[in-house]
Amino acid sequence: MRWPASSEPFPVPHRALGRLRDAARLHLGFAALAALCLVSSTLGSAAALLMRPARRGPFARRLICWIFGTHLRLMERLGAVRLDLSALDTLEGEPPLVLAPNHPSMIDAALMLSRLTRLTCVMKADILENPLFGVGARMAGYITNDPPRQMMRAAGDSLQDGRHLLLFPEGTRTRQRPLNALQRTAGVIARRAGVPVQTLIIETSSPFLCKGWPLFRAPAMPLVYRVRLGRRFDPPADVEAFTSELEAYFQQELATARLPPLPLPPDAR
Repeated sequence: MRWPASSEPFPVPHRALGRLRDAARLHLGFAALAALCLVSSTLGSAAALLMRPARRGPFARRLICWIFGTHLRLMERLGAVRLDLSALDTLEGEPPLVLAPNHPSMIDAALMLSRLTRLTCVMKADILENPLFGVGARMAGYITNDPPRQMMRAAGDSLQDGRHLLLFPEGTRTRQRPLNALQRTAGVIARRAGVPVQTLIIETSSPFLCKGWPLFRAPAMPLVYRVRLGRRFDPPADVEAFTSELEAYFQQELATARLPPLPLPPDAR
């Protein structure tokens, strides 16, 4: 039997319920990541004190891989994300490489860290001061991008030690589609270390945490992320020519890639 119209409760639109559900999943995900980082950093730091110094870096990198892998699996179970990261698994046993992805969103590094245990990241210096990520990043031997000469030297040492180096050639998240003008850094490091540059193509369905997206604005879910292997370039002899070739390659690949529009105009900061 149907209630009289005057007695019907106000209907809640499906879109409103969906937004509430997505917001809840987003904040639960942030809380879970914070808890994983805090607990793992505390226990990991205590465990590292009992290890020989040479073992602390590999231990920290495996721990970071576990943290981000666990977090992304949780988000998958919540229905917040759908991931296709299987291409990254093929790189785990590879010799040293400079990994050069496009950089659509803030999540990109986490996708790589969730699958690769021998990964060294080049990151902004202020991340080392972050209470959630700084302790683990320092233990893992991650590299700050300033000052540049010190960064180049540390990156070369990491590659000579047999690790992979994650470096975003755009230098920051994409400000204009399909990508920003590329920096020379990847070519300089690859030439000095004598290692190939493996490109990676990141595709996503959502502008979530792209340049200009507020951190706590909930997106429509599920978010879809796919990482596929691109072309592998030999160590360059001419850095300028290599950078131009690399940019032309990305322009071609990303022209048909699945990428969302940017939340703000290209010149937004």
